[in-house]
Amino acid sequence: MELNNLKPAAGAKHAKRRVGRGIGSGLGKTAGRGHKGQTSRAGGFHKTGFEGGQMPLQRRLPKRGFVSLTRTRNIEVRLSDLERLPVGEVDLLVLKQAGVVPGDALSAKVILSGKLTKKVVLKGVGATKGAKAAIEAAGGSVAAE
Repeated sequence: MELNNLKPAAGAKHAKRRVGRGIGSGLGKTAGRGHKGQTSRAGGFHKTGFEGGQMPLQRRLPKRGFVSLTRTRNIEVRLSDLERLPVGEVDLLVLKQAGVVPGDALSAKVILSGKLTKKVVLKGVGATKGAKAAIEAAGGSVAAE
């Protein structure tokens, strides 16, 4: 195979539709533009959502709320998840490798859920008050972020 022999597959390319070329073409006379109006004329253009000067729908409806794009990437981790980890020093990378949090997680926070019996050192991972107390009671520590 040579570069000068490359061709698209049969039927992959279609001839461009030639409008305004007479009755027989099926697109003669108005050439698919309909009758009258701004879009039938050369240079006729209006923005998406434009309703001819009427207040457009996106401006008639009220604005509502806020959706955080990072909300789903801040993960809660249970104490019972920490209990199952093989290592004592825990950071976000360790949690990702263990499959406790997804690979695209931006941050993690330990919550008070389940029991913790072994010593765990948290680094760069948040913890609630109750979870922090439980970790320290088990002999571990939570490093400031």
